[in-house]
Amino acid sequence: MSSEGPAEPTIRSLFDSADKKRKSLDSFFDSNSDEYQDKLNAAISELEQCKDLISRASLFSMNEGLEEVATGDLRYLVVDHTLAELVLKRKSQNRKQVLDQARGSLKRFLELCEAYGLLSEADKAAAEGASSGSMSVSSLPSDPGARRQAKIVQFKREKELKNKVESLSNSTDDEDARTFHKSYLELLIVQSIQTLEMIKLEADLLSKAPPPQPTPEPEKDDRQMTRGVPEYSERLDTINNNIKGGALLSPDGKPLRPFRLVSQREMEKQRVFGPSHNLPTMSIEEYLEEERRRGGIIEGGGEKSGIRPEVDEDDYEEADKATMKARDWDEYVEANPRGWGNTLNKG
Repeated sequence: MSSEGPAEPTIRSLFDSADKKRKSLDSFFDSNSDEYQDKLNAAISELEQCKDLISRASLFSMNEGLEEVATGDLRYLVVDHTLAELVLKRKSQNRKQVLDQARGSLKRFLELCEAYGLLSEADKAAAEGASSGSMSVSSLPSDPGARRQAKIVQFKREKELKNKVESLSNSTDDEDARTFHKSYLELLIVQSIQTLEMIKLEADLLSKAPPPQPTPEPEKDDRQMTRGVPEYSERLDTINNNIKGGALLSPDGKPLRPFRLVSQREMEKQRVFGPSHNLPTMSIEEYLEEERRRGGIIEGGGEKSGIRPEVDEDDYEEADKATMKARDWDEYVEANPRGWGNTLNKG
């Protein structure tokens, strides 16, 4: 029984595994889902390892021609392009960093293709304009007519390359295989230039976007401020019956006496804008008892009480006295009209 551990990953195993994950991403409906992003990051990680092994093995050299590269190794020339393609699909709060990383990978891919003589003079000019940081430099002419014509030529070339790649994809002949890889690389060159144009446009839009506003903290609910207080409850029928005035609700939920609901915020407001001292309070019964003690309330009738005793109609003597007293009062009022004695307002 062998005690050897798992085999070390190779350029081929890492490339094939990453390519399989890349193709499986097309089956997802939501590119922002955790499963999609996890598989995407796994593919990126394997491609970065594959790229590291390619560099350590010196698989490609800037000093050799394409004919010197083995047919089986031509497929690994696309690693940087595939990396850029996957990185652009990453969900990130820092979109600018994603764009910069993808731009760097595409530029390295185009530089490698140029070293192997795969870029035409038109491709070089277009790549230089697309990878430039200035929006004034474009891979297409500024004249609208010439720009439209260049777009048509670009579209036709891309379509021809796609058809050629598709027709050679299943060939087992070595010469056809080399033609397939060369045509595929030319197709990716066209697509890389287009992607660089889109990256430049998006980066320009990001630079002009206003900075993100800080998210305001939500106001704390009054109930949240008191939920940590012991014996706190939002149910009125659970309030203790020993509060002043007795219980608010009966066991079956019916109100036993009038009450008013106030929030914690309103109570704090009353304490802030109210008097700085506690005002004395007393009940009506306590007030009447205090007035009675001070002599402010006279009980039992009498002259001081201001209440005239009723005269017994059967007592003629008392009735005559009351009649005479009333008549004397009427004569006094008639002889002394109201305000007669007031000399302050007279000239």
